[in-house]
Amino acid sequence: MPVTPVGEVTGAPEMLGGRVKTLHPNIHGGILANLGEPSHVADLEERGIAPFQLVVVNLYPFRETVADESVTHAEAIEQIDIGGPAMVRASAKNHAWVGIVTDPSRYEEVAAAVEAGGLDDDLRLALAKEAFFHTASYDAAVVRWLERNEFPPVRHAIALERRASLRYGENPHQPAAAYADVEADPWWRRMTQLQGKEMSFNNYLDTEAAWRLVHEFTDTPTVAIIKHANACGVAQADSIADAFTSAWDCDPLSAFGGIVALNRPLDGETAERITGAGFVEVVIAPSVTAEAADAFTKKKNLRLIEGVCPDLADPDFRRIDGGFVLQTRDAISAEEKWDVVSARQPTDAEAADLRFAWGVAAHTKSNAIVICKDGAAIGVGAGDQSRVGASERAVARAGDRSAGGVAASDAFFPFRDGIDALAAVGVTAVIEPGGSVRDEEVIAAADEHGIALVFTGARHFRH
Repeated sequence: MPVTPVGEVTGAPEMLGGRVKTLHPNIHGGILANLGEPSHVADLEERGIAPFQLVVVNLYPFRETVADESVTHAEAIEQIDIGGPAMVRASAKNHAWVGIVTDPSRYEEVAAAVEAGGLDDDLRLALAKEAFFHTASYDAAVVRWLERNEFPPVRHAIALERRASLRYGENPHQPAAAYADVEADPWWRRMTQLQGKEMSFNNYLDTEAAWRLVHEFTDTPTVAIIKHANACGVAQADSIADAFTSAWDCDPLSAFGGIVALNRPLDGETAERITGAGFVEVVIAPSVTAEAADAFTKKKNLRLIEGVCPDLADPDFRRIDGGFVLQTRDAISAEEKWDVVSARQPTDAEAADLRFAWGVAAHTKSNAIVICKDGAAIGVGAGDQSRVGASERAVARAGDRSAGGVAASDAFFPFRDGIDALAAVGVTAVIEPGGSVRDEEVIAAADEHGIALVFTGARHFRH
């Protein structure tokens, strides 16, 4: 195609090392002219400016530049486009007359429209919407980069784009959709759904909870079963199939209709156990064998997903009226120093179960008590208003299996009654943050019952 350099259109060579070249009346006059307004047409004719019908812009690669952590401040600043966004916004404003293309995926459609005689009103409007969002998200990326060294940032600009329309929200009367930050590549955009119905609003939330929980553990085959964002079964074993069986046995009643997440490939044996156990909504694993996929064909509505590891370090936003609260995402830090405060030390087996229980409790809604035994959660008390109530719920679910088990509490015991409730069913070791004004009373209760008690100095509330 014949190309006319910008300098020939403006009559002025670019200057300031390229910072100024399109910011000129011969460019912006041709873009912004309302051709239905006689005075605008007269201005163009008087100055010899030709109107533009189509503007195609690719902005400087700012995001790609700052993705390289070695880039200097000066190098990044030079990749902040000025003339490009100005042309994009001018064209989008004047979309009654000008088509603005910012997305290469639109090229074929726009080229076909040009060959057919021109862009119609609907296409120009659609392109204008995309263009304004494009410049808004570009500016958001610049703001986030400039604020990168301060957390929480003074300003945090987010550009969200709808990526999935959902049948409804938490309940059928609530319209809903799934949105992704244009700078993010979340697990749910990279997943491959092999079969089943479309993901629902609740499926997204529960699957993320299960996926994050199971990725708390990487060294051993682990399965998590989630219902209403809480674990109703988590287990580790030598095989992923045995891990599923132990996780399901924790609370089969609650697991019905739950979300199953695996941190190992899903094989045929595990798939047969899942299909034989009861109804589940979603199964997500790093990969699925052909044998496993075939086993699920009898469950047409079950959502079978191959997923990738979620970003475990991204900031945690929670919506409140008119805004958000923001925090770093909670994680079990290697800096947590365990302190055995009881007279009795935990055995090696108890210590292993305590570490597992501690990880599960950190992913359970507060107040949370998790009882574990032999690498499996056997009783989960979640979302209770009191810690003793959470203990009682965990004990009720574990039943006789509690004897010889260990327990984790996401926050300190404010009174000894929680320890007493666990001791009454044979729990032999407990892990909790410590820090209560009645810690001495709690330690005395543990010693009285012969319980090994560990303080971590770290709390893991989850609301």
